[in-house]
Amino acid sequence: MPTPNEVRPLAGTRILIGRARHQANNLSAGLRSLGASVVEIPFIEIRKPQSFQALDDALKNLKSYDWLILTSVNGVEAMWERRKKFRLTRRHFQHLQIAAIGPATKQALVKSGLTVKMVPDEYVAESVVRGLRERVTGKRVLLVRAKVARDVIPEELRKAGAEVDVVEAYETVIPNKSRVRLRDLMKDSTRRPHLITFTSSSTARNFVELLGTDRTRLLKDVELTSIGPVTSATLRELQLPVAIEAREFTMGGLIRAIVLARYAAHSR
Repeated sequence: MPTPNEVRPLAGTRILIGRARHQANNLSAGLRSLGASVVEIPFIEIRKPQSFQALDDALKNLKSYDWLILTSVNGVEAMWERRKKFRLTRRHFQHLQIAAIGPATKQALVKSGLTVKMVPDEYVAESVVRGLRERVTGKRVLLVRAKVARDVIPEELRKAGAEVDVVEAYETVIPNKSRVRLRDLMKDSTRRPHLITFTSSSTARNFVELLGTDRTRLLKDVELTSIGPVTSATLRELQLPVAIEAREFTMGGLIRAIVLARYAAHSR
């Protein structure tokens, strides 16, 4: 029979989650089921872009594209909602080869009735490029993403001979309402988290902005947890040490990395 520590290996561990409010549930529930005490303070807020013009133009000319690339669930949801304006159904997407950056994005596409042709081995932009570089020469590619994002995919696919249109489906902003809550939490040594999770480079940058000055004191004895190497690189650029990095760049992978790290710490 498993011991209590094996059933609830995160008991006594305080964890701060900074995902957008409507997306934090799965990660929070997974950590709580393992005994963690979870606080949600969003470091990021998802909003509609200032203009849907570029996305609308792309949807109106969908038949001219060969490939469609989605890099997030937010992009899928925004695109699928917007296509209603033009009465597009899944039939209008059937001619497209569709790539999703990871399993959650693929799941959102499949839920919409679309067939996903490619999911990269690693759920980062560089792996998308490796999977598509030999397949897009002379093709028209539609990349649906956030307003601010890394340009690895469009730049590298253009070098491979593709014609790439990048359109904004949503934008991410700093939720100013989180500023006071975050600082109050970090100042209180009895409530300060043992771990803070970061699920994107945007959450890392926004966290620094929200936290303000005196980071060294406020982050004393706090370990930072990253969903993968791109987010880790951003944290290090911000002079924040990464204690835990997921090997599989998903919410489940992040949870497993946290559990393994806590086991390792307790066994020392």
